[in-house]
Amino acid sequence: MASKYAAKRERLKQISKDQSLPQEERFAARLKLAELPRNSSATRVRNRCEISGRPRGYYRKLRMSRIALRALASEGRIPGMVKSSW
Repeated sequence: MASKYAAKRERLKQISKDQSLPQEERFAARLKLAELPRNSSATRVRNRCEISGRPRGYYRKLRMSRIALRALASEGRIPGMVKSSW
């Protein structure tokens, strides 16, 4: 959803920050920006695990959570990764 509204959101932000425009026009742009869906903002995008959908404990490089990573490593599905024990 963030990519869908990205261009519109950026255009409205530019209008609202432009000091050369009248104050009423900038205020109208801010109102239109507030009417957009909340999830259209890029800051609300959350990284989630590809396997479990878990939002926390996420490794960007592997695109999975720590729990899913440990489960796959224990099963031997990740090459070169071994579970340590002592």
